[in-house]
Amino acid sequence: MLPVDVILWIVLGVVVLVSGVTVAVVVSRRRAAELERRRREELPAAPSAPTPTAPEAPAAEAPSGTIAPTPAAPTTEEPEQAGTRMARLRRRLAGSNNVLAQALLGLISSDRLDADTWDDFEATLIGSDLGVGPTTELVDTLRRELSIDGVADPTRAREVLHRELVRITDPTLDRALNLDAADGLPAVILVVGVNGTGKTTTVGKLARLLVAEGRTVLLGAADTFRAAAAEQLQTWGDRVGVETVRGAEGADPASVAFEAVDAGVEKGVDVVLIDTAGRLHNKSNLMDELGKIRRVISKRAPITECLLLLDATTGQNGLIQARVFNEVTDVTGIVLSKLDGSAKGGIVVQVQRELGVPVKFVGLGEGADDLAPFTADGFVDGLLGE
Repeated sequence: MLPVDVILWIVLGVVVLVSGVTVAVVVSRRRAAELERRRREELPAAPSAPTPTAPEAPAAEAPSGTIAPTPAAPTTEEPEQAGTRMARLRRRLAGSNNVLAQALLGLISSDRLDADTWDDFEATLIGSDLGVGPTTELVDTLRRELSIDGVADPTRAREVLHRELVRITDPTLDRALNLDAADGLPAVILVVGVNGTGKTTTVGKLARLLVAEGRTVLLGAADTFRAAAAEQLQTWGDRVGVETVRGAEGADPASVAFEAVDAGVEKGVDVVLIDTAGRLHNKSNLMDELGKIRRVISKRAPITECLLLLDATTGQNGLIQARVFNEVTDVTGIVLSKLDGSAKGGIVVQVQRELGVPVKFVGLGEGADDLAPFTADGFVDGLLGE
């Protein structure tokens, strides 16, 4: 029989061995579990089963013998008629600080008409861009007409002033747009002017005015130098359902203008309106390009109108611009923007005298329909607050 101390050492060794095996097993199991957990986390998630959807109901068919309704066309704006526009101009001129209007109203409200009054009146008229010739003519006539009664009779004084103003504004000029083209060809209107006068906006407003008169219109975006010009013009056209022909940025303006006129001929529209890039009147290369646009367009259809846009606030500088443009493009009519408000007003008379062409339209403000056909009577009524 083994000694007791030997037996104790053997038992102790067995206990230690069993404990070590147990710990190893537990650690091994935990490590295996940890590895399995990590493996599962690294696997991609299984796709979820698609949610069943109800089958799409078949489109309702129109009863036999009928036509299914088509989607409604996008609505377009209804431009304001021309008749109410000049009435708004008269109201704006009457309530403005227009230099010419103030001078005229100051004259007929004077207590007496002495030499100093007439001298001040004459100086103010010249300062309103009326020009020396028209000013001298108007003052001489008024002094003669009002020499007896003066302004003691305000009604008669106003009548004389109204009559003479209408006369020098020349109501005999034909201010209607020439829309008479050859058979099968549209009227072609070219709009020109210097930078910053608002040609693209004016072309859009003119399109609205023509649409309001029942004309079919096509727009040509021949301003290919200003990145937003074509987009701006198309927006104007879309608002009244008018198509716009445009080219790539930097394209040849004459080519785009020709394509617009060609499209107008093919579609049988009444009027093609061509917007051109603004150009300084003293840049000969740009003015030559304008001449090229005219020549290229004329190969497809005659230009019936060339409208020069002038800023009414530019005064004598506007007249210099007008002379140069007229030499290059044979201007047939003037569009005066910014005539309401602080514009001097006399530019209307002077530009007509200088160029021998009429003012045909005037800008009234920033609204979409703030462009009105010009009339001598309406203009004078506005100046005199009538």
